[in-house]
This record gives sequence, C-alpha cells and structure tokens, in this order.
Amino acid sequence: MRYLILVAALSALALSACDRQTAVAPPPAIVVVPGPAGPQGAPGIQGAPAEKGATGATGATGTDGAKGDQGKQGQTGGDTIVVIPAPEPKR
Repeated sequence: MRYLILVAALSALALSACDRQTAVAPPPAIVVVPGPAGPQGAPGIQGAPAEKGATGATGATGTDGAKGDQGKQGQTGGDTIVVIPAPEPKR
C-alpha cells in the first residue's frame, strides 16, 4: 500500500509537469476593401510636338562582285542553212 501511494504521487507529479498548453488561434487578418471609384479627373493638356531628327549620312558604295570567265568563240556556221517559215495568213 505504501508503494501504491508513492507511485500515485509520483505519477500525478510527472503528469502535471507535462501539462499541455492550450492552442491559441491567431486573430483573423483584416482585409481592406477599397470603396467605389470617384469621379473621373479632368483631361490633361496636350504635350509639345516632337522635333524632327537629323537625317543620317549616306552609306558607302559596296565593292564590285566577282567577274565571270570570258566566253570562248563559237564555231562557224559552215554550210548550214536556216529556213524561217512564213507566218500563216490571218483568216
């Protein structure tokens, strides 16, 4: 019986040392909602016209391209005859 009281006392002391704290919920965040839009403001004044920029300089002329080979002289016609037919008469 002595041990039972001693164990009960120690158990009560041990369990009270591990006392769990209560959970505290954070306060809800405050959300700011804008009110209705106000009247439209007056239109602004028109800005000054822009100045025209300077014209750029003309670019340099490019270099000449590569030149092709000189053609060879063709063969002479010999005794070949070319006949061009007469056009057909219009109907």
